[in-house]
Amino acid sequence: MAQPSTPSHHATTSSIFGGPPAHAAAPAPTQAGSGQASQAASSSAPVANAAPTPASAASSSNTYIMPNSPAKARPLADGYRPKITRTLGQRPACLVNASVTYCGNNQIYAFGGFDQYTDEVYNHVLRLDLSCHQWSLVDNYGDIPGVRMGHTATLYQGDKLLVFGGENEHRTYLSDLIIFDLKTAHWTQPQVSGPLPKGRARHAAVLHEDKLFIIGGITGQNNYVLDDICYLDLRTFTWSKAWRFVGRFDHSAYIWDDRVWVFGGLSEDMDKISDLWWLDLKGSPEFDSRPHFGVFDRHSAANRAAGSPRAPYSLASAPVVGTSGYAANSRTAQVNPPSFQLKTYAPLAPGSISALKFMSGPTIPSQGSGIHYHAYSSGTLLDFVTPAATITPRECSLSALDLATLRWQKLAEGREIFKSGYRWHYCTMNEDGTKAWLLGCPTDPTATDLGPNGYEEYLSDIMEIDLRRYGFLGSNMTPEPRSESRPSATTRAVDSPSKGLGTDLAKLFNQPPESGSGTDFVITALAEEYDEDDGQHGSSLVRAEEATGGQSWLAPDVPTSQPMHVHKLILQARWPHFARLYNSQMAEFQTKKMHIPEPYSVVRAFLLYLYTDSIRGTAEAEGEAATELPDVAGLLVMSNIYNIPHLRLLCVNRLAKELDVEHAGRRRSA
Repeated sequence: MAQPSTPSHHATTSSIFGGPPAHAAAPAPTQAGSGQASQAASSSAPVANAAPTPASAASSSNTYIMPNSPAKARPLADGYRPKITRTLGQRPACLVNASVTYCGNNQIYAFGGFDQYTDEVYNHVLRLDLSCHQWSLVDNYGDIPGVRMGHTATLYQGDKLLVFGGENEHRTYLSDLIIFDLKTAHWTQPQVSGPLPKGRARHAAVLHEDKLFIIGGITGQNNYVLDDICYLDLRTFTWSKAWRFVGRFDHSAYIWDDRVWVFGGLSEDMDKISDLWWLDLKGSPEFDSRPHFGVFDRHSAANRAAGSPRAPYSLASAPVVGTSGYAANSRTAQVNPPSFQLKTYAPLAPGSISALKFMSGPTIPSQGSGIHYHAYSSGTLLDFVTPAATITPRECSLSALDLATLRWQKLAEGREIFKSGYRWHYCTMNEDGTKAWLLGCPTDPTATDLGPNGYEEYLSDIMEIDLRRYGFLGSNMTPEPRSESRPSATTRAVDSPSKGLGTDLAKLFNQPPESGSGTDFVITALAEEYDEDDGQHGSSLVRAEEATGGQSWLAPDVPTSQPMHVHKLILQARWPHFARLYNSQMAEFQTKKMHIPEPYSVVRAFLLYLYTDSIRGTAEAEGEAATELPDVAGLLVMSNIYNIPHLRLLCVNRLAKELDVEHAGRRRSA
């Protein structure tokens, strides 16, 4: 049977902060220091230097070349490496099986766990302020929970932590739910109804539509692995029944596209699992409706537990602090009632259950080596393979599994992310899936702190990873569809939601003024047959000494594309560089014409982006994506030239998913 990471019973008494033995009174929280988080100054593209346009230049037959911004003004992703920062204040010891959760407002909360050296189990609440990298102990009140480890802490409604389950220092598996209010630092234990789930630890919890789903874990006297799934309706605090799904512990779970996804973890034989399971929630009334049960009869539960081989525990008396009987920020203080667990078999979960096992491949991370941390963002599973005793930073990586295509991709090599000399213990992510943090400590003894037992390890260092650098849009943004994706032939128009204002505006794009579209500006680009090797863009410009007033004008012999009719108001609102030039009343202000020396397909896709905030390259909401990868690469160049971070993010996101050797070679030879 699987054995959990559980402390022994001969622990010595010491502080969670690694110092001398703590007294009854919890130490007062340390005030945040005056250190300020360094911020990179963002610079916008400078306005092109040009003399005021003379009146003689205001001829309708002239077209002004759109000047490029200097490349030095754009933010560069080349050479990006996450930064490691040493934290301050009351740094916790290297806790095992604690919960570490990003809770917004630049704050990370840690709760519970046990000390890997002293085996002390805690119920401390610790807060890390990311603005000054300061740890502090949080005074908390109310229904304070007992010490625990292997629990889950899920952020709910932006200001509450839902703590479920875990295991106390006496190997008692818990099934209680306690809510921690981040604003008031008060604990509350709601009255729940319905069939209580089995007490468990090292399970997975995920939130979806006011339902807290609990999946798997370990329980019972022999630590057998649970294979069930259930949920708590947070509107009525009613537990659903349990169904069979997949058996594992120390795994990760995610809900996306109306499916519950489960990956990684350990089996009953302590084997690291590399298969992916998912359960379809859509169309199952058991998941759509609220569970209907009366108040759970605890006496009946005790009757069902009769005959359990587990020996009963005697309850130790403890001073009552708060309504729960536990003291805040304490350790190994009280024995909870025993958790009687009988192995029962639940019915199979409703809905379609599927599984996929990843055998091998150059981009598939091996789950058997290294320390893996799994996180989810934008319908993508992230696998951080971090350094361990048996693996070097060069063998580590950051990989991504696209849940839509079930394809792995390696985003970065280990040497590009991880610095040698560190070990990482926890990973957490912000609410929109654009940043991740790894918490750990140095492996060099000289870099650790000297405690009463010699050099001791703390959660002293944090590494922030900006996932947008790797093309992640975040959970609040819709990813760009692939060019090969098509809507189902059986999909009715009424089933498709509105695509928003951008789609409606795109219907007016490139429509002549006489059609009533209201277009009032013309943009041209390089003709499709234009050869860059012959012209190199320079031949399209009249020399400065030949132009009136020193302006750069389009040469008459340059093959230009067909005109594209646009609305200058949209360009001014969406394109800061155009707005600055237009407000300066330069030549394009007078002529209402502009030439952008880029291929026609790239410029057209760029203008459609300004209208739709998308790089699909089509104005049709249900139409097939028209922007090919070479044009996306051209858009990436324009995003850097004109310093448009959002456009760059969309381009990197799609290129990261679709770019392969064939497309890269085609782009290079083009």
